Amino acid sequence: MRQTVGRVSRAGLSSKRVVALHKKRGHDVASLSDLRRLDLEQVDAVRGRAASWYYPAAAALSGAGAGLVISGGQLAVAASAGAAAAPSGGAIVGAFTADAAVVLGLASRSVGQISLLYGYDPEEPAEKLFVMSVVNAGTATSATAKSAAMADVSRLTQALVRGKAWDVLNETVVAKVSQQFAKAFGFRLTKKGLGKAVPAFGIVVGGTLNWTTLEAIVDAADTAYRRRFLLEKYPHLGEGQGAGSFPDLGPEAQDDGDEEISLLGKLAEAGGPDLR
Repeated sequence: MRQTVGRVSRAGLSSKRVVALHKKRGHDVASLSDLRRLDLEQVDAVRGRAASWYYPAAAALSGAGAGLVISGGQLAVAASAGAAAAPSGGAIVGAFTADAAVVLGLASRSVGQISLLYGYDPEEPAEKLFVMSVVNAGTATSATAKSAAMADVSRLTQALVRGKAWDVLNETVVAKVSQQFAKAFGFRLTKKGLGKAVPAFGIVVGGTLNWTTLEAIVDAADTAYRRRFLLEKYPHLGEGQGAGSFPDLGPEAQDDGDEEISLLGKLAEAGGPDLR
């Protein structure tokens, strides 16, 4: 399900369409990479703010639907059919799995769309890793998990800005990392979404959780790509910053049991370059 949703989620993301939008506004671009020569004001003119609400809205619908499947049947137990009306274990597991797959698909698509708007192709192997690192940063909540995720984003940014060779990086390595990350992401989202099983409140919890998750991912993507865009144009902005620094980390969240996901660790384990 994750693989299918992942492929479908990227359908329709077109670099040609983004370039055409810039040309329509009179910007001197011929290819996607030309966007990186533009000023941020020109990028913002095309970017808009629609992604900040329609991806969270779509995720909220998925979360509400999962909450309905998981907890909705419990509302009918006392009303009419008794225990037979309660959702089966298979239905509950399926709802959690489907919801996690949909959220991951929406997350990948939203970050992929933002990457195109800043002039980066989300279908390139190295870019797929960056997309995953941003999704990880956007969903981490505990101080430990968020620090590790931000460190991954920062190290990948530095490596990409410096044009580090990716000789051992190929689709096979990226596929392995993607599979491992999808499992960890699904576990993280399911753990956060256990409130969907609470009768009567599951629908609200599911919708709210998914909305805030996608909203955080979109914000993290905009911050990460904006910073990378500026560092490529003005390398001196990155002088003096450590490999793990990320100025937009903000206040540390309380440790809520969220487990650390090290994307660069998974990359090294899969046979890719060790950027840790």
